[in-house]
Amino acid sequence: MESNDQKQSGGLFSSIASSFSNFSIAMNKSVNGLLGYEGLEVINPEGGSAEEEAQRGQWKQEDRDSYWKMMHKYIGSDITSMVTLPVFIFEPMTMIQKVAEIMEYCHLLDLADECEDPYMRLVYASSWAISVYCAYQRTWKPFNPILGETYEMVNHDGITFISEQVSHHPPMSAGHAENEHFIYDVTSKLKTKFLGNSVDVYPVGRTRVTLKKDGVVLDLVPPPTKVNNLIFGRMWVDSPGEMVMTNMTTGERTVLYFQPCGWLGAGRYEVDGYVYNAAEEPKILMTGKWNKSMSYQPCDLEGEPLSGTELKEVWSAAGTSESDKFQYTHFAHKINSFDTAPKKLLATDSRLRPDRFALENGDLSKAGAEKSSLEERQRAERRNREEKAQQFTPRWFSVSGEVTPTPWGDLEVYEYNGKYDEHRAAIDGSDCIEEADVKSIEFNPWQFGNVSAE
Repeated sequence: MESNDQKQSGGLFSSIASSFSNFSIAMNKSVNGLLGYEGLEVINPEGGSAEEEAQRGQWKQEDRDSYWKMMHKYIGSDITSMVTLPVFIFEPMTMIQKVAEIMEYCHLLDLADECEDPYMRLVYASSWAISVYCAYQRTWKPFNPILGETYEMVNHDGITFISEQVSHHPPMSAGHAENEHFIYDVTSKLKTKFLGNSVDVYPVGRTRVTLKKDGVVLDLVPPPTKVNNLIFGRMWVDSPGEMVMTNMTTGERTVLYFQPCGWLGAGRYEVDGYVYNAAEEPKILMTGKWNKSMSYQPCDLEGEPLSGTELKEVWSAAGTSESDKFQYTHFAHKINSFDTAPKKLLATDSRLRPDRFALENGDLSKAGAEKSSLEERQRAERRNREEKAQQFTPRWFSVSGEVTPTPWGDLEVYEYNGKYDEHRAAIDGSDCIEEADVKSIEFNPWQFGNVSAE
C-alpha cells in the first residue's frame, strides 16, 4: 500500500512523466502523426503496440475524421448535454438504469445493517460502493434519459427501486431504493471536461445510505472518472483518486485510494485504504481490484496487519460471457428484462424506449432514427412549455431546498417524496396485467402532451 506522499503525487500519467517522459512524447508524436491528430494522447494500458491499438479502434477511419472535426471545438468544455452522439457507440441501457445497477451487490448493505462491529459495517458498505465500478469497464455509452423518464425495479432482494430524470439542463437524476435493511437515496449530476481523445467525468452528486437496524447514515463521495481513447484506440476507463464513505452518525469513515493506471497498465484497477475510527486511527485495511474483488484485514495504529490475522475476501465480481457484446452480467441483463418490472409498468420506464429496444435487437438504423425522434420531441416539448410559462415538476422526487457542497461544485438535492409507495400499493392491490400487455405500452415521458417534432 502506498504512503500518503506517494498518493498525493500520483496522477493518471505520473509514471509516464517521471520515468518514460521522452519515450511517451515520441510515441504520442508517432501515433498522432500517423492518424493526423497531433496533440492527442494514445496509451494502451494492456501493453503491446500503441500504433496498432490506435489503428484498430472501435470506429472506422472516416467516422473518426468526421467526429474529430465536430468535437475539437469543444476541447476544455463540459459536453454533458451539448453534443449528439452516433448510436453505434451506445449500449441498450439508459443512465437512470445505470443508477439501478449499483443494486447488483446490495446484499453487502444487508450485511452492513446486520453487523454489530462498526468497522466491519463500513467494510461491507464500502465494498458495495466499489462494486459498481465493475460496470465501468463497459465503455459503451448509455442513453441520456428524457426529462421525466423513469426506471422501476422489483424482484431483486426484496428491493423496491425507482429513479427519475428530474432535470434536463443540467442533466440530473434522482433515485430511491428500499428493502427491510436499508434505504438508498441519490441525486446524480455529472460534470464533464472534454480533452480531445479523453473526457474527465466529475460525479457532482450525493449518495446516502440509511441502515435501518441502528439508524446510521452513510455518506459516499466517489472519485472522478476518466474515459480514454474516445476518438481512436481501444476505449478504456480509469477512476484515479479517493473514495470516502463516512458514518455521519458516529464519525467512522473509510478512505480508499483508486490507483491511477500507469504505463503499460501498471497499477490499473488497484484499490487500497483503511477504515478509520472517529479519532482518525486505522482499524481495518482494505485492498483489492475494483474489477475483481476486495479483501480486508485488521491492522494496528501504523496500518500494518495484526499478527495472527489473515486477509479475507469480502466481495468478488460476477462473471460475464466472452460472447456477450456489451459484457453484461446476469444482473445487467435483468435490468433490461421485464422480469424485474412491476405490475402495470409506468409508461415513462426506460425499458419501453423505442431507441433502446431497437439497439437491443441489433437494429442500429431504427435505433438512430428513434433516438433522433425522441430528442426532437423533447426539444419541442421544452419550447411548448417555455411558451406557456409552464414548469416541469418531477412526479416521484421533490426539490428539498438543500444545497450540498461536493468536491466539484454545489448540488441542489432532490428527495424522495413517498408518492411512488402510494402508487405501487394501489397498483399491487389491483388485478395483474399480462406481460405481453406490458411490452406493448407506448413510451410516454411527456408531461405536457406527446408533442410531435415540428
